[in-house]
Amino acid sequence: MTHKVQGVMVVGTSSDVGKSLVVTAFCRLFANEGIKVVPFKSQNMSNNSYITVDGKEIGRAQGIQAEAAKTEATMWMNPILLKPTSNQQSEVVLFGKREKIISGISYRQSFYEKGIDSVNMALQQLSQDFDVIVMEGAGSPVEINLKDYELVNMKVAEIADVPVILVADIDRGGVFASIIGTLELLTKAERNRVKGIIINKFRGDIDLFKDGVTWIEERTNIPVLGVLPYLEKHMIEGEDSLSLQDRFSLVKDGAVDIAVIKLPYISNYTDLEPFMYEDDVTIRWIENAQQLGSPDAIIIPGTKSTIHDLQFLKKSGLYDLIHKHVEKEKHLVGICGGYQMMCETIIDEAGTDTGSINFSEKGFGFVPAETAFHENKRTIRVNGKIHPKAGLSYELNIQGYEIHLGHTSTHDDPFVILDDGSKDGYYQSSGKMIGTYIHSLFHNDEWRNVWLNSVRKSKNLPEQSVVNLQSQKEQKYDLLANHVKCYLDWEKVKEIVKTRG
Repeated sequence: MTHKVQGVMVVGTSSDVGKSLVVTAFCRLFANEGIKVVPFKSQNMSNNSYITVDGKEIGRAQGIQAEAAKTEATMWMNPILLKPTSNQQSEVVLFGKREKIISGISYRQSFYEKGIDSVNMALQQLSQDFDVIVMEGAGSPVEINLKDYELVNMKVAEIADVPVILVADIDRGGVFASIIGTLELLTKAERNRVKGIIINKFRGDIDLFKDGVTWIEERTNIPVLGVLPYLEKHMIEGEDSLSLQDRFSLVKDGAVDIAVIKLPYISNYTDLEPFMYEDDVTIRWIENAQQLGSPDAIIIPGTKSTIHDLQFLKKSGLYDLIHKHVEKEKHLVGICGGYQMMCETIIDEAGTDTGSINFSEKGFGFVPAETAFHENKRTIRVNGKIHPKAGLSYELNIQGYEIHLGHTSTHDDPFVILDDGSKDGYYQSSGKMIGTYIHSLFHNDEWRNVWLNSVRKSKNLPEQSVVNLQSQKEQKYDLLANHVKCYLDWEKVKEIVKTRG
């Protein structure tokens, strides 16, 4: 089935070339011109997810792009989300709901037709509600071993009958080879869809690349739509582990040292991005015991496989070092899976975390509670207030979202009272020990400031005022859009969008 929609597909020469950022910029540029625009990624593989207003789970990049498009995120924008649970298996989230755990081979053999139907259904819905669809591919469109069953690149451009723009990353080197190689490996029909090329992450004097642009255009007969300078601290959340390494490499050497455990199956690492904008804070990503040192605070983030990652901490020696950190009365925060690890015991009652029913694992024992994994996943946006037991002198609101299978039993030291009257998390030792299911906790500016000031106080450092990131939320999309527009032939892009593939 082919849908006659007005739109464009943005593909890349590889992962992490900046496709998501370009799509985000396009969405805001169209929205600023009063056009009803929507992002779309047929299939996303990421443990970094986003919860819609109605509690559906989609790729985080599409949620951010929807914000840039000035529209509410829906399940139609990312009908298929694959969340890796091991090297060979992923959880399939279909139209925002957990479907099943499936291996890569089984997915290709048994899910492909269902996937095609899902893509068609989503495109049909979006084409009815919006004027322009800005689509994002994944990885490279010419992975030969995967191409026959791909659901996210040129096949989707064909279904939607839209033109394609190819994005290449010059920062990693080999930009000419990556462009020519990608185009050469496309079929003739696919190559004919490519109407423009964008060079991303350029450092230095762009004028020095004019000869490069000329060579690419003469060699490919495809216009280079723009050369985008490397944009640091753009404040648009990243999508995958490659983005994580790139973005946090810019962090300065601050007086407050926060160690974040880089779990093998880490999820929603964007929970930590607000710390990048605190001038006196250093974020270090820790993968082994030798790297830990003596941080002021440790954060154990979310994970797609709590028990597997807890076992990793034990084998790596980090488990014992985290215990020693707590014995020194230093700060520890566990978010979602990290909170579950802090409990006394974790029991996989339904086999949804390990695949083995009733498998149990001893946790850190910091929280006097037990976590059990059931069949049903909780996906919801939440609002609440810091519990009075925390001892704050004023009410502090908390907003965020939950994505988890496990349920943690009750105890006497909750962290947050949610608006529905239920209690979340664990709070002890004047905030030196915190566990919570709430993602985006540190995106709450006032709370982040309260917690950081408690860490500063423990080091005899001066308190700092609130860094207001939430107030910049809308501004960051316009800054990105204006940056891209400065270095891009935007009028040419719009002409391309108006054409068929």
